[in-house]
Parts: sequence; structure tokens; C-alpha cells
Amino acid sequence: MKKISVLLAATALISVMATSAWSKTLVYCSEGSPEGFDPSLYTAGTTFDASSRTVYSRLVEFKHGGTEIEPGLADSWSVSADGTEYTFKLHPGVKYQTTDFFTPTRDFNADDVVFSFERQLKSDNPWNKYVEGGSYEYAAGMGFPELIKSVEKVDDLTVKFTLNHPEAPFLADLAMDFASIVSKEYADKLAADGKMAQLNQQPLGTGPFTFVAYQPDAVIRYKANESYFKGKEKIDDLVFAITSDAAVRAQKLKAGECQLIPYPNAADVPELKKDENLTVLEQAGLNVGFLAYNTQMAPFDKPEVRRALNMAINKQAIIDAVFQGAAAVAKNPIPPTMWSYNDAVQDDKYDPDAAKKALADAGVKDLSMKIWAMPVSRPYMLNARRAAELMQADFAKIGVKVEIVTHEWAEYLKLSSDVKRDGAVILGWTGDNGDPDNFMDTLLGCDAVGGNNRAQWCNKEYDDLMTKAKLTADVGERTKAYEQAQLIFKKEAPWATIDHSLVFVPMSKKVSGFQMDPLGIHRFDGVDVSE
Repeated sequence: MKKISVLLAATALISVMATSAWSKTLVYCSEGSPEGFDPSLYTAGTTFDASSRTVYSRLVEFKHGGTEIEPGLADSWSVSADGTEYTFKLHPGVKYQTTDFFTPTRDFNADDVVFSFERQLKSDNPWNKYVEGGSYEYAAGMGFPELIKSVEKVDDLTVKFTLNHPEAPFLADLAMDFASIVSKEYADKLAADGKMAQLNQQPLGTGPFTFVAYQPDAVIRYKANESYFKGKEKIDDLVFAITSDAAVRAQKLKAGECQLIPYPNAADVPELKKDENLTVLEQAGLNVGFLAYNTQMAPFDKPEVRRALNMAINKQAIIDAVFQGAAAVAKNPIPPTMWSYNDAVQDDKYDPDAAKKALADAGVKDLSMKIWAMPVSRPYMLNARRAAELMQADFAKIGVKVEIVTHEWAEYLKLSSDVKRDGAVILGWTGDNGDPDNFMDTLLGCDAVGGNNRAQWCNKEYDDLMTKAKLTADVGERTKAYEQAQLIFKKEAPWATIDHSLVFVPMSKKVSGFQMDPLGIHRFDGVDVSE
């Protein structure tokens, strides 16, 4: 079966490249299949690369290569003195993409903005649960339904957001992928035709690339949006050749079958750097890798048990084996490059004997548990299976038996969010907006339980600090709150923090204009490729 899948993928890629022989084409060997094409429904970077950063646009955007906000679909904005009203002036004349499945009859306007957010905010909106099993977990996990009082159309080119309270990171939040703007006209047509699910299968937006076709687990095709409001891209065709095996991605790059790849095996990086036809970009990732216990399940509901298990994990051995040293041991839920990082936090020491005694003191014996290992490479965890095997061996030393389990990527993300999930999950995060809130509240806040909070952990003292940090724009006060919260996190130990990794992007020297993104997104607007 695996050979057949590989053959189908190769055949599809050859077909795509053949049809693009007379156009300027960039082939990106992506690491996995998207969960869908509506970015508001999901949280994975794999999905964002294939949807929000190709097909869609947002009111405000992050500048290439950084976290500074710049105009997007909104030319300008103003904020009321009390920080609860945000008024956006929209860019006139923005065209939606024309595709084989829909031809727009009007330009982007305020109706699209209102629709894009109200579907996520109101549970009685007919688009709130239009995909079976899908939900707007990102917006919910960030507390948007409680935060946003209203989204109003002032006129065709003016929109006003009214908040129930000030929210310091709100503007940056609007540049995130879940805040992508979709066409209300297209959605209305799909609803009238009884084809609402098509919004998640055949996306249509105002972004730099127009969706053409998707062959599951094989190829996604895009073409340059001829009417893109920031100007047509230099490449004519963009191809995502889905290649889950990191070693195969490297081989394809060296063979010229693709021009850029993500997440190479750490062991392959030195050889890729030696190739005279390639360039290997690298930077410190704004990321964290972790093992999240289900704190609502005994015996993981006891902090002393979680701390005991943490002491049994040889994190440096994972860094050496999985990252070939190209990562740092993590002690906090945010990376050291992020403001408010609390370096005074003391990490869990690696001490198997102390771990074994602590488990016994907690009344735990003959413990058996599951460790979930991701099926895909991510910047914060290049080989989750290998990391799980190392933890399995570590836990065996203290008398804990481990079963390693995995699922297909979309299922893994869905099932691992369940509050009734059995076992501890290997996962991680790359920051979406450069704000500590995006790690500490998005991943560990009470609102995110059952969603991005894979530890299912809700601590009132911690959560109150998250709220306090949001209500003020004073960076000094926010820093104090986050520093204190990191001390609570370490004491309560909902995760075993594992690593902060370096990130590598190998690409052909024929590629120009590509910039590494601290937010972990692979963007192809502004990219060119020579013949």
C-alpha cells in the first residue's frame, strides 16, 4: 500500500510539472496534508501554509520575516481611548479570486469581515458548525466569543469591532491565520446550493494564490492570483508536493524535483549545506516542544506525579538524538527569545532515582501509560517517534510501562484535544503573533481546555494572571504577570517541557525572495525562481 501511495504521488507531481512546463513554477515539498482549507477551523502550520498564507488575506498582516503589524485588507485603523473600539478603513477595489467553481460579482467589503468573524463568535450562526467534527477552536481558545461584543458594518469600507474589555494583543491576533477573511457571497451561494462543506474543500479568497486542485496526500496546485490587490506574484504556478518522509524530501530537493523543503532531518543538514546547488537558511525558532499530561486523569491529576515523571526524562538525550544538538533544553512554556521569559525558573533536574522515590511517595506503583507520538515532522519535534522511544526507556527505569501510539495527523490533533484522552501527548507550538499570550494563554488557559490546551489544565491563579496581562498595554506590568505565571506553571507541571529548536529551510539557489518566518509559516508571496 505504501509503495502504491508513493507511486501515485510521484505520478501526480510529474503530471503537474508537465502541465506547468511553459510557466514559472515553484514546487514546495510540504511535510503533510492539510486538515482542510478553512484556516479558521484549525491550528496546524501545515494547514495554514496550504490555506491562509496562499489563498487568503487578513485585515492586518505580519511583515515578512517578523512580527510587526502592517496594513492588509485594512489600509488604516484607530483605537478608542479606553481600548475597546477598533475601527478599520478597508482597502477599496480588492477582488476575490475567480475560479472554475465560482465567479465573484462584487469586490471585498465590510460584509465579508462581519461574516468571517460572526461565524466564529456566535454558536447559533448557521456556519458555526458547518463541517462535521470541525469547530472554531482557535477563536474559542483565545476567548474571542467572550471578548468581542460586536462586529459592525459602518459602511462598505468601514468596520468597527467593539470589545467587552481592553485586550493588549488584539491587533496582533487579527493578523493570525484564523482571522482570515472569506467571501460572504461565495458562502451564501454554497448555503443556497446545500454545499456548505465546499468552503473547506475549495477555498476562495483575496490572497496571492488561487486554489486550483487538491489530490489528497499527494499534490495541491495553485496559480498566481492575476488580480491580487498587492500585485501579481512573480511565479505563475505554486505546487505543494506532499512528502511526509523528511529523508525523501531531502532527496527530492537534491534531485531538483522541488525547490524548497521544510523540516529536514537534523542528520541531513550538514550534507545539504555541502551541496553547491543549495542554500540552507537557519534561525532560532519561536517554538517549544513538550509532553502534555492529561491533568484531568488520575494519577496525572497530581502535580507531584507529573513532576516525578518530568525528573525521569533525559531531555539532553532527546536533543542529541532527535536534533543532533540543534536545539536547546526547554524549561519554560515560552522560548528564551521572547520578552517576559523568566530565566529565574529552575528546571526539573534529571534524576531517575529521585523520580522513582517521588512516585512511590505519591502512592503510585505499577503505572502504565500511553505516550502519543506525532506522525509528522514539526520544527519543535523533528521525530516524535524517536523522542517517544527515548522517553519510554527513561520511564522504564523508574518502573513505568509506556505504550507508544499515533494517529494520522488530522486525527492526532482532533483526538488529542479530547478531555477524556488517555495518555500524554508529544506536541509543540510555534508562536503565531510574537506575544507571550499566544503561548501561555492559548496553550494553557482555562478557555483552551478541550482545544489547544492538551494538558486539559485549568489553574485559577495562573488564569487570573493571563487576564491581568491582557487588560493592560503596559509591557512592564504584562512582563511581571507572565514571569509569575511561569513559576506557577513549573510548580504545577502540566507539561514536561522538552526543547526549543533551531529551524532550517533548505532550498535551491534558483529561489530568491524567500524569507524565514519567526512564526513558522512558509510564505511564497514575494518569491521568485529562476529557470
